[in-house]
Amino acid sequence: MGFKCGIVGLPNVGKSTLFNALTASKNAEAANFPFCTIDPNIGIVDVPDERLDHLAKLSNSKKKIFTNITFVDIAGLVKGASKGEGLGNKFLSHIREVDAIIHLVRCFDSAEITHVNSKINPLDDLETIKTEILLSDIDIIQKKLEKGKKKLLSSKEIQTLEKKLALLNKAEENSSSFDAEELKILSQLGLLSLKPKIIVCNVDEESLAKGNEYTEVVKNKFQDEKIVVICADIEDQIMGLDNEEREIFMKEIGLGKTGLIKLIREGYDLLNLDTYFTSGPEESRAWTIKKNTLAPQAAAIIHTDFEKNFIRAEVVSCDDFIKYGSSEKCKENGKLRIEGKDYIVKDGDVLFFRVNP
Repeated sequence: MGFKCGIVGLPNVGKSTLFNALTASKNAEAANFPFCTIDPNIGIVDVPDERLDHLAKLSNSKKKIFTNITFVDIAGLVKGASKGEGLGNKFLSHIREVDAIIHLVRCFDSAEITHVNSKINPLDDLETIKTEILLSDIDIIQKKLEKGKKKLLSSKEIQTLEKKLALLNKAEENSSSFDAEELKILSQLGLLSLKPKIIVCNVDEESLAKGNEYTEVVKNKFQDEKIVVICADIEDQIMGLDNEEREIFMKEIGLGKTGLIKLIREGYDLLNLDTYFTSGPEESRAWTIKKNTLAPQAAAIIHTDFEKNFIRAEVVSCDDFIKYGSSEKCKENGKLRIEGKDYIVKDGDVLFFRVNP
């Protein structure tokens, strides 16, 4: 499994340019008018991981398979989308299908690129997105609680929905007060306010290193949120270069990591994801799992039968595998462990599963 991120924002904030850069494609039309993206563009991107590169080389693997992330470039949202304005509910339905939301806001001035509200104000932009998401969720819950449908719900479901509705009416997205059962009830509705999010500030080249007045306003307002500062235009240029040219260009402009790497790292942290590896002569491969996943469930990512037929896992840390050169050498040096069904897989584990035939 990988994860799926939807890029959302008002029209003309740079969503399609960012999508093109992240996916190293030109699939998304970038134009200076609202709604140039109508149907969502989808791009699947390998997650770069130097650990996998080392493992594949040491194992002399025929194939190297990265885990991946899916980016969805969703049409620009406008005020009133929850009531059908702009692309309305079509826009909102696309957001429901993603694991996390990238809220892209414009943090640069430009006379050439118009702003849908005629002025640059990232806080207003974020408030518009938040409001439309809240209104959409309110509408969903109110319909579930209508007299004819309410009788189909359990008392627990009614209590949970009414509790969530009260919070939404106060413009509160936080769901920390809900227990696991309540969150399960809410998750089945596809509520947008439950989606974890990353705020991405799209700046000009001059503001990339230190930010600007717009990014400072966003950071001060959303101190508890994940915030990434990028320049979509620069990212688009970087992705058009080969590896050597890219490295030189990034050094020249003082860019340590690409926007793709920043977003992947924040996304993994936001969604509580880890990576484990399998490595051998046929292939070396990265696998994405939730943190605190038990070994049998991690094995099921490879094949569902592996979970029910699980016997044990042979475990080596990636650092030890790279240090000693193979699982056999790790075993000789006492670095290979045999773990059972209660083992919690760690990020960077190199695993070999023993299963019943």
